[in-house]
Amino acid sequence: MLGFFERLVDPYTPYKESDHPPQRLWPFLKEYAQPFKRVFVYTALVSVIVAAMEIWLISYMGRLVNLLSEDNPADMWRAHGLELVLVALFILLVRPVMHGLNVALLNNSILPNFGTLIRWRSHGHVLRQSVGWFEDDFAGRIANRIMQTPPAAGEVIFQVFDAITFALAYLVGAIVLLGGADIRLAVPMLIWVTLYGLLVRWTMKRVGPASKASSDARSEVTGRVVDSYTNIHSVKMFAHHDQELNYAKESIENTRQTFFKEMRIFTTMDVALTAINGWLIVGVVGWAVALWMQGLASVGVVAAATALTLRLNAMTGWIMWALTSFFRNLGVVSEGMETIAQPVKLVDSPGAAPLSVTKGMVEFKALTHHYGRESGGLEGVNLTLKPGEKVGLIGRSGAGKSTLVKLLLRFYDAEKGAVLIDGQNITDVTQDSLRKNIGMVSQDSSLLHRSVRDNILYGRPDASEDQMVAAAKRAEAHDFILDLEDPKGRRGYDAHVGERGVKLSGGQRQRVALARVILKDAPILVLDEATSALDSEVEAAILDTLYGVMEGKTVIAIAHRLSTIAHMDRIVVLDDGRIVEEGNHQELLASGGLYSRFWERQSGGFLGTEEAAE
Repeated sequence: MLGFFERLVDPYTPYKESDHPPQRLWPFLKEYAQPFKRVFVYTALVSVIVAAMEIWLISYMGRLVNLLSEDNPADMWRAHGLELVLVALFILLVRPVMHGLNVALLNNSILPNFGTLIRWRSHGHVLRQSVGWFEDDFAGRIANRIMQTPPAAGEVIFQVFDAITFALAYLVGAIVLLGGADIRLAVPMLIWVTLYGLLVRWTMKRVGPASKASSDARSEVTGRVVDSYTNIHSVKMFAHHDQELNYAKESIENTRQTFFKEMRIFTTMDVALTAINGWLIVGVVGWAVALWMQGLASVGVVAAATALTLRLNAMTGWIMWALTSFFRNLGVVSEGMETIAQPVKLVDSPGAAPLSVTKGMVEFKALTHHYGRESGGLEGVNLTLKPGEKVGLIGRSGAGKSTLVKLLLRFYDAEKGAVLIDGQNITDVTQDSLRKNIGMVSQDSSLLHRSVRDNILYGRPDASEDQMVAAAKRAEAHDFILDLEDPKGRRGYDAHVGERGVKLSGGQRQRVALARVILKDAPILVLDEATSALDSEVEAAILDTLYGVMEGKTVIAIAHRLSTIAHMDRIVVLDDGRIVEEGNHQELLASGGLYSRFWERQSGGFLGTEEAAE
């Protein structure tokens, strides 16, 4: 039966992605809540009915006291027996059904699905952000916000219907009940409601910002801790255990101080709540007793007023905590919005078409990009790669090699100039189609924390098992893959490689990455230090494979090991963001320029760019 409620809303229902999600809290929640509108209406209605039933039961208790005090047992049963049976059936059957409906809508329809919907859509939105966006933040902090915002948003909605709607209906019902018995009983209740409202206002003005500050601090702790764990090799290698502990302690202590401030608000609230609840009990019950002593109220009215005030006294703490939870979670959602509601700035242009690669010509026209700074990056680069041409790219660190590749892949939009592939400006085609036509092996061959099979098939998910194995063999990876076994006993291509591929050696990671690109078989190939992690024997075998893979493709190869690019059709030398030399290996050696000096000073086939520059 509960499956019916769980299926009332599909959290994965199709939706239109927005590059500019709402930046304000309530519009943000409203946009996510659209699939739940019908369920919210049902839940609010049922919550009000449940509150009305509770008020009616207290009212009926007053009537029962009056009946017991007025009639003897025999007369009581003859006159009111059917009524008592019907009330008993109502309590035994109808009340549990309505309560069950209320909690099923809350616990099974809303809570699991609302959080899932927000997490699913938020993750999708964040994945659409540019590489530069991720480079400006902690991965741990981003992940923490993706994880903590959905349950906080779910709690906000839960408290709206479980506490706030119920409490409002209950308070209105209580005032009506007391006023119906004697209008004067409603006066102390209204005074209490006013005092309670002022306390709620005081608390809410403070708890929201305090909760957001606490949430910010917790995200900072997560970011710093994950940063240490991600770079654990460096931490151990440099023996910086104490330094990392102190680095984390700073943010942990900040979290403690923000938590102190938050808890001071709750302590003050609790003390004030106890004081005004004393007024509620004395005011309402005392006034009811006074009316009874004057013969203006029955014993049943006193009993109902007493039960109602004691019930409200017990409820007020729960309501206040529900309200503080409501606003505390709003603070968490607000903090999470700093990540998951940021606009996607690097987007496909309106009407962008898929890239069509027919020849593989790549053109960089007056390309300038400084990452918003005054220096670094590229300055006015003009470079054309003919279809099928193999171009080596060298230069000292910071010369602009990686920037050129990032702009080709459109990880950033160039500040000036353009990149064209077969005459198509890459800003006019879809990003997915652009990157599907470019294969890249980088120096940092990080892998996904999945199986070897998953990592290789990432290049072409629809490839067959034989095609995948053939790619691994061409990358000289098949033999070592068969010997792999992870801690859970999975072997060979099913073995998991650990976070970023940490379970494999550098050379093994690079060969798996090569297999992935070989399987992708894109018409444009980018090699960024593709063999830097390989020993000489394996490199020789891999180079033969790479030269085979390069056939018919347009290739950009970045290398410090000049032996890997000496046979390229053309070599381009970058310096300070500009092209300073280009030609084949022999021509550049004969010119006696920067490339020649690099060649002379290389040691073991590596490029001594910093020394050569001096």
